[in-house]
Amino acid sequence: MARNVVNIEEVSKAFDIKELLISVSLGVSEGDRIGIVGRNGSGKSTLMKVIAGTEAPDAGRVTKSNSARIGILSQVDLENPESTVGEVVLGDTAKHEWASEPNIREVFTGLFGSFDDHIFDRKFGQLSGGERRRVGLAKLLINELDLILLDEPTNHLDVEGVAWLANYLNNQKALAVTVVTHDRWFLDAVTNRTWEVVEGKVEEYDGGYSAFVLAKAERARQSSVMDARRNGLIRKELAWLRRGAPARTTKPKFRVDAANVLIAGEPEPRNQGELLKFALNRLGKTVYEAHHLNIKLGDNELIKDLYWNIGPGDRIGVVGINGAGKTTLIRTLVGEIQPTSGKLVTGVTVKPAFLTQHLDELDPTWRVLEAVEKIANRVELGGGRELSASQLCERLGFDRESQWTPVGDLSGGEKRRLQLTRLLMDSPNVLLLDEPTNDFDIETLTELEDLLDSYGGTLIVISHDRYFLERVCDRFVGLLGDKSVRDLPRGVDEYLELRQASMNQSVVAQKVKKSSSAAEERQLKKDKARLERQLEKANTRISELEIELEEASMKSEELFEITKNLELAHNLKNNLEEELLQIMLTLED
Repeated sequence: MARNVVNIEEVSKAFDIKELLISVSLGVSEGDRIGIVGRNGSGKSTLMKVIAGTEAPDAGRVTKSNSARIGILSQVDLENPESTVGEVVLGDTAKHEWASEPNIREVFTGLFGSFDDHIFDRKFGQLSGGERRRVGLAKLLINELDLILLDEPTNHLDVEGVAWLANYLNNQKALAVTVVTHDRWFLDAVTNRTWEVVEGKVEEYDGGYSAFVLAKAERARQSSVMDARRNGLIRKELAWLRRGAPARTTKPKFRVDAANVLIAGEPEPRNQGELLKFALNRLGKTVYEAHHLNIKLGDNELIKDLYWNIGPGDRIGVVGINGAGKTTLIRTLVGEIQPTSGKLVTGVTVKPAFLTQHLDELDPTWRVLEAVEKIANRVELGGGRELSASQLCERLGFDRESQWTPVGDLSGGEKRRLQLTRLLMDSPNVLLLDEPTNDFDIETLTELEDLLDSYGGTLIVISHDRYFLERVCDRFVGLLGDKSVRDLPRGVDEYLELRQASMNQSVVAQKVKKSSSAAEERQLKKDKARLERQLEKANTRISELEIELEEASMKSEELFEITKNLELAHNLKNNLEEELLQIMLTLED
């Protein structure tokens, strides 16, 4: 029988006048894999903190096993900025005591792409938000814990990093894991139980996200309390899951017969013929055509000799390694960056909308609904369907009451939702989304996917959220860092296979090139020292630009220039890290 790690009994917790947890009783045992879902602000992170003991309940009791070792990955960085990465992760342990530990090597290679002194010696205060997140993860995974509580662990991880983390956790059989995330692919890959936090209570379900969707659909069918709109969304997502969603059909976590009964009359998520007809009417036959296109960012050539045809109604997911040029490629399509050579043909009727990773500043005194209505009062979805500004706001998580909230009072995630709502309200016929799922809860993501199902235009999406990509896109392309854009007929699975093959070839090539010459080894060490100095300068520059970005938040011209310089700095850093990694592999061999 599995050992109990922690129990909470009749726990209640409120902030101000809002009750987040009301008389909740739950337990976590050795080897449990629990996903926590619910709307933003429902109390998911609070529940995690109560279990971890970092937040005291207002009422009730938290009981831990005497020997239980519990760690939490929160969304707040509390480490000393002057500490090195090595000190944060490994404390005062001497290098010779941990350098040969295979687990430490595996974790750092999986999260950072390499295992060398350059990573361990960097100051925590000089790291980006994503790098700090990886350091926090590394610390949890390396320590011998009984339970780890992960709050949005996949934020700042790319598709490859998410796949590695899921595989690593699945190999730690005795470790109990509790996770809050909007990444539904990760939930399905890792968890076998689900807790839904709703209206202060916690509903328990067996199985991961797919099982949770089935159980919700069954309850919705039997209950008259839930409205028809929500029931339809749940059935629609279940239908997509059962009809062969990539990476799920080989590992079902719900009862197939019950699922088939529920979706018997459910149509495909998208009427491809109707959408294509509508897209042709709006766009004609040409959207984007790239002929022998070369794209540079500064002096760095990212894309070489690209031939790419994007047609009306295409729904394309873009995946690739950091720094390969995904965002730069999209910015080139919309005209923000000019190609260095080649020809880019844009259809005369193309009306693009580009959701970037950066928040556009809005007048903080505007109300949410006012900010949307300044774009338009109604939006056409296609096939005679349209929504009012208020209805679109509701679909993307702004209820009637919150539509009157001043923009200045919104959180970062809410502002991003508002930015997306305004983009959709402008009726674009080409929609380009760069990491659109950041800060969205699962229910809002489901609503967004439903909206995109009826979107009668061309859709291009960059995202590390594999579930979202597979849900809304029909075609995939990959950027593997070799300056090409590759078609991926088998989707994300094919991309991960190509990346693994590329890494293996790189290691083999380095071994072939290995030289016994002492002079060449000395040169490699000099190059390593030079790159480390350049990388330190690049990190300092990034930190300076991030500070400037915050200070210039209300100055649009300065904001654009700083954002451009920050992207250049990040690309330079990625290139330096790749070069340094190759040298480290050569020296190691």
